[in-house]
Amino acid sequence: MTPTVLIAAFLFCIGLWLTMRGGDGFVDAASTIAQASGVPRFVIGATIVSLATTLPELFVSVLAALRGAGGLAVGNAVGSTACNTGLILGLSALLAPAAVSRREMLTKGGLMLLCAATVGGLTVDGLLGGADALFLLALLLLFLVLNLRSAGRGRAKAEARLRLTGKQKVRTGGAFVLGAAAVLLGARLMVDNGILLARAAGLPESVIGLTLVAAGTSLPELMTALAAIRRREGVLSAGNILGANIIDLTLVLPACTAVTGGLPVAVETPMRDVPATLLLMLLAVLPAGLHGRMRRAQGAAMLAVYCVYVAVLML
Repeated sequence: MTPTVLIAAFLFCIGLWLTMRGGDGFVDAASTIAQASGVPRFVIGATIVSLATTLPELFVSVLAALRGAGGLAVGNAVGSTACNTGLILGLSALLAPAAVSRREMLTKGGLMLLCAATVGGLTVDGLLGGADALFLLALLLLFLVLNLRSAGRGRAKAEARLRLTGKQKVRTGGAFVLGAAAVLLGARLMVDNGILLARAAGLPESVIGLTLVAAGTSLPELMTALAAIRRREGVLSAGNILGANIIDLTLVLPACTAVTGGLPVAVETPMRDVPATLLLMLLAVLPAGLHGRMRRAQGAAMLAVYCVYVAVLML
């Protein structure tokens, strides 16, 4: 084993530790914000937490687009939604099935499905253009409006809120920011050095882009979900995943289109990747939307479908 590989493995482990520790502080702070504000945990997870944990996808995809790797940019955004849903939400449902708001799951989950189907329809011609990007941004605006309305209803129904002193507010805000920073830095270390390790193992570039990069940029969602599971905040994780998926599709892709003027899309994206992602999303949304909770069998099914999808990618 060469020194370069040893250093990459060491930095990969450092990144893993940072994401785990940052995820713990991140979830704790988000839970405190929800209790103090009266905003439902699902909404906190779908907005503040999702925006922060989606930054790696945005950074990696825009950078890839600027370097002329449009396929990697699109694959990262779409692949991350599949990973978020099949692996992360599936794992969360399997290990810690939580009760969720049927209303929130059906509205936000339905919008998530609409966003994925829209991306599939817009990319059939092999190009994501300016008008396509504006349409996706309109869906993002709709998502934000829905969350503002949900926040208003949550505050109206809140009976007892956590009262924070000035110092506690500063401490909570600091923990949230530092936790998010640790998660993002750790994710970057894991992505960069994970790619080096994969190349050293002889994996093809296409497999690295479709699996490792997408999974790597989803690490903040994974670590946040694991931290939420440990703290019995499964509903926060569910909201985070739904929100992150919507943001991946309606912010990351338009941002890439804006910096390139037109984003080329591989034929496999609307024909293979989007349908697989839609199937995973349906498995996530329908049972929870009908019954008001995630179930272990549902999580197992999502994990199984995701494993089959990854196996197909590697053929």
